[in-house]
Amino acid sequence: MTAPAETLFLSDQETAVDLLYYEAVARTVVRLIRQSASVPVTIGVHGDWGAGKSSVLKMTAQAFEGEKRVVTLWFNGWVFEGFEDAKTVVIETLVAELRRARPTSTKVAEAAKKVLKRVDWLKVAQKAGGLAFTAATGIPSPDLLKSLYDGLSGLVANPGQVLTAENLKALTAQAGGLLKAAETSPDTVPDQMHAFREEFDALLDAADIDQLVVLIDDLDRCLPETAISTLEAIRLFLFVPRTAFVIAADEAMIEYSVRRHFPDLPASSGPMTYARNYLEKLIQVPFRIPALGLAETRAYVTLLLTQRALGEGAAPFQALLAAAREDLRRPWASRGLDRKAVQTALAGVIPKPVEEALRISAQVTRLLTDGTRGNPRQIKRFLNSMALRQAIADERGFGDEIELPVLAKVMLAERFAPDLYEQLSRLAATAANGKVPALAALEAASPEGEAATPSRKVKAGSAAAPEVEDWLKSDWAKGWATIEPGLADIDLRPYVFVTRDKRSFFAGVIAADHLEALVERLSGSAMAARSAEGEVGRLNDAEAEQVFDALQSRILSAERLTSAPAGVPGLALLARLRPPLQRRLLGFLQGLPIDSVGGWAVTSWAGAFVEPGIVSEFASLQQTWATSATSAGLKAAAVASSKLKRPS
Repeated sequence: MTAPAETLFLSDQETAVDLLYYEAVARTVVRLIRQSASVPVTIGVHGDWGAGKSSVLKMTAQAFEGEKRVVTLWFNGWVFEGFEDAKTVVIETLVAELRRARPTSTKVAEAAKKVLKRVDWLKVAQKAGGLAFTAATGIPSPDLLKSLYDGLSGLVANPGQVLTAENLKALTAQAGGLLKAAETSPDTVPDQMHAFREEFDALLDAADIDQLVVLIDDLDRCLPETAISTLEAIRLFLFVPRTAFVIAADEAMIEYSVRRHFPDLPASSGPMTYARNYLEKLIQVPFRIPALGLAETRAYVTLLLTQRALGEGAAPFQALLAAAREDLRRPWASRGLDRKAVQTALAGVIPKPVEEALRISAQVTRLLTDGTRGNPRQIKRFLNSMALRQAIADERGFGDEIELPVLAKVMLAERFAPDLYEQLSRLAATAANGKVPALAALEAASPEGEAATPSRKVKAGSAAAPEVEDWLKSDWAKGWATIEPGLADIDLRPYVFVTRDKRSFFAGVIAADHLEALVERLSGSAMAARSAEGEVGRLNDAEAEQVFDALQSRILSAERLTSAPAGVPGLALLARLRPPLQRRLLGFLQGLPIDSVGGWAVTSWAGAFVEPGIVSEFASLQQTWATSATSAGLKAAAVASSKLKRPS
């Protein structure tokens, strides 16, 4: 059986594979919901962005799958960002879900109509400028609507003050119809709220369900208005039996939304802010997902790297997952899937990918835990970035020069100590062999002031750079330097090349000022590139090569390759005017990652290829993209180009 290809990307969205034993939180939430079936309950799952809140919601939803007498609804507040009134959207979504659960029931249909008619009151208030919306009520009274209706005719003389004439007419008609229906309705706000809850309870009776479970996600990503509207909708259900709301959100962001939406609130009330009191009164049972500690981060990194290398279904991964789950039952006593634990789980046989995962996790855990503050999503993104850079190196043909432990260490500096990274990159790029001997002095220094190990002692005659003095003042830098492997004797140029961001540290090969200026012009728009035709024509072969290298580096350092990066028009112009570079341009295109490149790789080279052999190879490359590319944009452009070139 062929081994599965290594996964390049680890999704940082909610997951059904529980690597952090969050199942314990989800099971507790489910247990609480079941025990509260006859009464309303509102549960908060709190944590920073990327802490794993959505994964807990997903596990909660899975626990109710297949239960016909429980209706579960996933509501993503972010999806409805920009809607007129998120409050009514929430209620209408709940009603629609109940109707879908019982599509043939006339009782459900009739009960739903009553609830939706009540919702119309909210819509009218919203169109009136939110006059009936308050933090205290959340539902308009007939008295307020009547006064609004009575005053409409007076606004016609100058409708621009409040409404357009067209909206005014529509509002008049709508309000009139609602008021007719309201003649027999309760007249007070409390009565209105009570009526709404009774009607919704009747809808649940008609649907013949034991419980409605609503999972609300991404509320902390919403604008304050959307977040508050959603919370106000939930507040309407606080006394509706058989309803359970589970809200995943960062408390700090919700407090911010409350303060922004109700700016006149006092700064504080005793030991708690009014914003926090608002949240506490709404959420009856809060759960807080803590940040990962050292042991949890180490286990998490080991599992992620093993999962990526071997696949979710591989026996070694499943064995390690089981061992980690058992170990994380008591995090305070966890060893974090160290070598001994892994050997035990795998019966003494450690596959090479697991060996490498162990090595990397041991190296990066401490700094990665501190740098990300134990945030699982940030940890995943670090590992994804590392995998992508290794893939780029592989595609360019120097992947065997990249060692993942070295790459991980360089990336730690890039991510958490940008000044240190900038200095190292510059020193490596300007060194003939890419080595930075000055690192020896830093690597020999212990953050605790202990004597250096023999392998880390400064070699006699080691060069020292002016930056060393600054490095030695940084506890972070000294801690980073003591992580194995040492970098003083390693050619860092391949690592700098794949990790550099928007600037190329190899631009130093372009010493002449006129070449630097030319690269900048060729990195601009297509028009700016065309204006440089004369200068490109006057370059000698060596200068043209240098400019090509600089443009190529800029393109590959772009954050995204789905759309044409800066420098593409310039590279096309350079190849068109300098035919010897056409072969290099073809090699550049052949090395692009076909999973992340957009259609520009097909469409940006008009006139760039003229030599028949290269033209044929480029056509063949497009055929390969048309059949094998995993990027939708690249595949579509290649297919379209192939169709255009077919003989009629």
